[in-house]
Amino acid sequence: MRKSIPPKKTKTFSSYTNEAKPIDYFQLLKPRVMFLVIFTALISIIIAPGNLHPYLKLLSLLAIAIGSGAAGCLNMWYERFTDMLMVRTATRPLPKKLIQAENALAFGSILSVASIILLGMASNIWSALWLTFTIFFYVIIYTIILKPRTSYNIIIGGAAGALPPVIAWQAVAPGWYLMPWLMFAIIFFWTPPHFWSLSLLKAKEYEKANIPVLPNTHGEASTRKYILLYTLLTVLTSLSPVYFGLLGNFYIITASIAGAVLFYYACRLYMNKFGPMNFFYLTIFYLFWIFLSIAIDNFI
Repeated sequence: MRKSIPPKKTKTFSSYTNEAKPIDYFQLLKPRVMFLVIFTALISIIIAPGNLHPYLKLLSLLAIAIGSGAAGCLNMWYERFTDMLMVRTATRPLPKKLIQAENALAFGSILSVASIILLGMASNIWSALWLTFTIFFYVIIYTIILKPRTSYNIIIGGAAGALPPVIAWQAVAPGWYLMPWLMFAIIFFWTPPHFWSLSLLKAKEYEKANIPVLPNTHGEASTRKYILLYTLLTVLTSLSPVYFGLLGNFYIITASIAGAVLFYYACRLYMNKFGPMNFFYLTIFYLFWIFLSIAIDNFI
């Protein structure tokens, strides 16, 4: 009599490899996004008035970075199932089953609380409250409410990524200042064309994951128009600190050149003569250059 062969067990999402390493947890923090957050917050801390000790400034910057990473971790935890459906995100630790979902949730939650407490102790309660709001906005308003429901999610949700300069400024100089909000506005208008250029390439993946993005809801031609419009708004907003007399000649020259280059390639993207991925990387370079120019202008 032949022995029956037991059916082969199939892996489910709850099956894990138990191979999680520190680097896997680090990847949960979205380090590439975190690096951009750290840079914009660093520029804000450098130019903000106030006499906060350099060591406390460093701790404040660390707290903002941890808070950003915590929000990214909670975002990955919530989107772990949709991430499995997209090539761009399928290699993240949760879709690869390197980390258990409950561990990722605990990790993100603990880091969120720790970052808020650290920032409050290093600087003041106002910056800690702004960080609390930013994490809440990114995880609840953007990730859970807006992203699955509307292709305009990035227009509103982009506010979360634009707040780090405000948080950093409040850490050094609590109160009302115009400059951090102008930096907020630059990032706020910059975020949609930055994301939409990527969505032009990944539209099918987003459709498979049932996440509405502009190319799928409005078409590629309309998306290119929106990119052109928001690029123009970004460039005009980047010049606003000069209009208000907050920055000088060096900044207006560098920002004008960078803005002209960005808008030129946005026009070429609109005419389908420039690659969306190339424009995506160009937007990153542009934002770094603008914020670096802000810092340099303050020291010359």
